[in-house]
Amino acid sequence: MSPESSSSEYRIFGNELSPFSVKIRSYFRFKGVPHRWIVRNADSMSEYQKYAKIPIIPLVVTPGEKALQDSTPIMEVLDDLAPEPSAHPSDPVARFVSILLEEFGDEWGNKWMFHLRWAREEDCLAASGRAATMMAPKGDEAARLAVRAQFMERMKGRLHFVGSNEATGPQIEKSFLDGLDRLEAHLGDRPYLFGGRPSWGDFGLWGQVYNTWTDPTGGAWIEGSAPNVLDWIHRMTWPTALGDWEDWSSIEPTLAPFLAEQVGALFCPWTVANAAAFVAGEDEFSVELDGKTFTQQPQKYHMKSLVVLREKYAAAEGKATLDPVLAKAGCLETLQGGAV
Repeated sequence: MSPESSSSEYRIFGNELSPFSVKIRSYFRFKGVPHRWIVRNADSMSEYQKYAKIPIIPLVVTPGEKALQDSTPIMEVLDDLAPEPSAHPSDPVARFVSILLEEFGDEWGNKWMFHLRWAREEDCLAASGRAATMMAPKGDEAARLAVRAQFMERMKGRLHFVGSNEATGPQIEKSFLDGLDRLEAHLGDRPYLFGGRPSWGDFGLWGQVYNTWTDPTGGAWIEGSAPNVLDWIHRMTWPTALGDWEDWSSIEPTLAPFLAEQVGALFCPWTVANAAAFVAGEDEFSVELDGKTFTQQPQKYHMKSLVVLREKYAAAEGKATLDPVLAKAGCLETLQGGAV
């Protein structure tokens, strides 16, 4: 977009290293809504701070000067603004599974990205170096190195927020590699997760996988073993409709295993345990995932997102066909649970 702002233009304050920022930028591109991408850095910080209610990105400022934060609600606003092209499959089962995968990407897929970026020295150096250049584009080498060191120390110190530690690191990496294998098989016959059009599930997963690909370890794993996923990563940067939606019956053979192994076996028990621990006021919780103990600090936002996900399930259509699919994947009980 042009560097000059216009009265009909949305402004997206973000950063290429933020999976939620690139997710929203990609959604704006798909919807064809005029926007301007603004890197949040020293040059844009004063403008960003005028609108941001909490210090996170992306921040979207509407033409009417309204500030929007949190990627999923921003996508809901865009759906109201520009219903077409739709990112919601026409098949009722596929439609809700897409919503579920968007949430999975935000909450569990973020563990993949954050762990792989900040657990190894080579990835830390690469990501923090890129961040320093974006945050201080006019600084000299000494200034960038100082910013890099500060940024790396701060982000490595936040690994515990996604549950990454010496014990859980191998679990997170196994989840990523297993999920990568399933996605590689599924995307071999279609451009997007649910057929010829990008869905909410694509955007939620893509932001995390794209960012993982931009780092040394994740990039090597993806480029070395998942060419179909790599094509999808590039395609989702500027997503367009390339065909029609598929019905769940044609998607199920290759997407249902991902749904069961990643969402049902890992994400669902984890999010329920997180919510219970937060309500109980616990400092730490442990949950058995795939036969291994996963321990982390409970997070308030994840608890809130579970409540919203359950509300979306309650409003979903076609329960007679949807519920058996969710039950088989191990997701139904979590979605039908009461208030937390």
